[in-house]
Amino acid sequence: MNRDLGGKFEAIILKATGASAMRVETVIQELWSGYGQILRITLTGGGRKTVVVKHVTMPMESRHPRGWNSNHSHERKVFSYQVETEWYQSWSSRCDERCRIPEFLSFARDGENVLLVLEDLDVSGYPARRTSVDWKQIELCLQWLAEFHATFLGEIPSGLWETGTYWHLETRPEELDALDDEPLKSAAAAIDQKLNAARFQTLVHGDAKLANFCFSESGDQVAMLDFQYVGSGCGMKDVAYFLGSCLDEASCEAQEEALLTSYFASLRDALNRRKPEIDADAVIAEWRELFPVAWTDFHRFLKGWCPGHWKINSYSERVARQVLATI
Repeated sequence: MNRDLGGKFEAIILKATGASAMRVETVIQELWSGYGQILRITLTGGGRKTVVVKHVTMPMESRHPRGWNSNHSHERKVFSYQVETEWYQSWSSRCDERCRIPEFLSFARDGENVLLVLEDLDVSGYPARRTSVDWKQIELCLQWLAEFHATFLGEIPSGLWETGTYWHLETRPEELDALDDEPLKSAAAAIDQKLNAARFQTLVHGDAKLANFCFSESGDQVAMLDFQYVGSGCGMKDVAYFLGSCLDEASCEAQEEALLTSYFASLRDALNRRKPEIDADAVIAEWRELFPVAWTDFHRFLKGWCPGHWKINSYSERVARQVLATI
């Protein structure tokens, strides 16, 4: 565990915060596959008590927990950190309280080491992380996604992923090769194309799982973290992935329609406020049809990446079969 940020990075943090001194309070999280750490920094002086630092260090040897350690995998991860840096520097200021994210404070690079200095959301009123959520909290997360998608509808993803999400087909050839579901494998490119051909594209978060949402103690406010895979795409990619991250098979079956109705009501409201020139009815009609396609796209990745994953269930298989019948 390496908590040493080095003099250059310490100077960046002190300058960005106006603090006179700092110390590493704790390691919040090790980054995936040994690519660094997320640290909480305690400050002396200045206007902030703490900040969160994402310290990316390129490993001598990557340690992917499921064995995906190829050069292709490494290059994808390296670019993902470049994307996140660009997101915070050039795009993040457009997010408001309705799609709350940590404030970007500073950035530095030293060779292959990267430092992002961000607001500490725990201190700002979002200290809770949840492994399960009730209906109200699911709706709150869907509202966040709707506001985010409305904010960036029609944007060209300059400096970001040309196609967002961490499971995008073009970036996952090894997982496709490993997929033993031949009908799904054969249709993978057509599924990808159908999503990419959507008339209405936005920026998708790209990793909108429950673990990346930060809740207030009362559970009535939410913010979002982790923008390594933000890029262009149909908003249904985020919605399908989010619902799959917090609902079991039976809940997906029972609540899919009601939750989609909730998301689209929030999207209509957000578009009317943020993009009144856009035909909200047209966006909703197109995206509603693409929800099962987006679900199947992630299902395709998952079956190649981890065939025994708990998310591979009869609901997902049924959705995929219905989509394949239309391809």
